[in-house]
Amino acid sequence: MTATIRIARPEDAAALAALKLRTFRETFLEEGFAIPYPPADRAIFETASYSAPAVAAELADPARRTWVADAGDRLLGYAQVGPCKLPHPEAGEAQGELYQLYVLREAQGMKLGKALLDAALGHLAEARPGPVWLGVWSGNDKAQAVYAARGFEKVGDYRFKVGSWYDEEYILRKDR
Repeated sequence: MTATIRIARPEDAAALAALKLRTFRETFLEEGFAIPYPPADRAIFETASYSAPAVAAELADPARRTWVADAGDRLLGYAQVGPCKLPHPEAGEAQGELYQLYVLREAQGMKLGKALLDAALGHLAEARPGPVWLGVWSGNDKAQAVYAARGFEKVGDYRFKVGSWYDEEYILRKDR
């Protein structure tokens, strides 16, 4: 199986929404970290974040950029960046943030995550000078190690809202 990294297009909204929902569930629910989100909170979050209209709105936002790993018949992963919105006193919207980077479990090991991260960081280097920011769940040691290897350092904490549930997250920054 091979995949091409490309910028997401408006017509990708439905497939990307399905991919986002699946990777969220693979990562954080029973198959992954098994975070016990209350069903009502999870439903609110999934609808707000992963419905086709929500994803279509993200793709239409000129301040955001999304890349997908396209295997021809389906999407295997994605990365999304935009203006930094993390609650840190040194962060600002002129700086860039990696919002999301996910690859389907079955496609991990194909170096798609690295390729998506390279595309995202390359874009941010050109489009948003200054540090790059990201938020990562405090229990995701694997992701934290990947980001540390790319020069990101922990500079803070925050709470990420999932319905009325809150995940404890770390704020990471990479200076250029």
